[in-house]
Amino acid sequence: MHTSVSLTLNGRRITLNTDDDRTLLWVLRTELGLTGTKYGCGVGVCGACTVVVGQRAVRACRTPLKAVAGQEVLTVEGLAGDTVLHPLQQAFLEHGAFQCGYCTPGMLMTAYALLRAQPHASRATILAQLEHQLCRCGAHQRIVRAVESVAGQPVAAP
Repeated sequence: MHTSVSLTLNGRRITLNTDDDRTLLWVLRTELGLTGTKYGCGVGVCGACTVVVGQRAVRACRTPLKAVAGQEVLTVEGLAGDTVLHPLQQAFLEHGAFQCGYCTPGMLMTAYALLRAQPHASRATILAQLEHQLCRCGAHQRIVRAVESVAGQPVAAP
């Protein structure tokens, strides 16, 4: 059913007039042109589509648009400032925490949500949070090191 849905996306209030049963993933990618959020498996297993809604990391491929009405949604495009990368993005660069880069947006958003909730997350906690984020290139160790390097630092909202 077509309806009007309002939300805050990357700090900007927007209103969409679309089918509220469409998934957040496809609204972000096709209607809003925010292609950083990736389509991976389509069933919420791989994590490539992870965004932050409120303070939680969620799978955008399984989240209907109507479920985020009135909420704050942050995508990987919203992490960086105008001239400076977010500390997590900088850490990913410094640690070479990507290879093909396809999983990187989902990894970043999952790590961001974790460190906002638990700024001093332990290695075990980081591993547990990233366990269900798939990386086919095998960059997990570098990804974990990158997140660990930011743990304990203030992870300010963009």
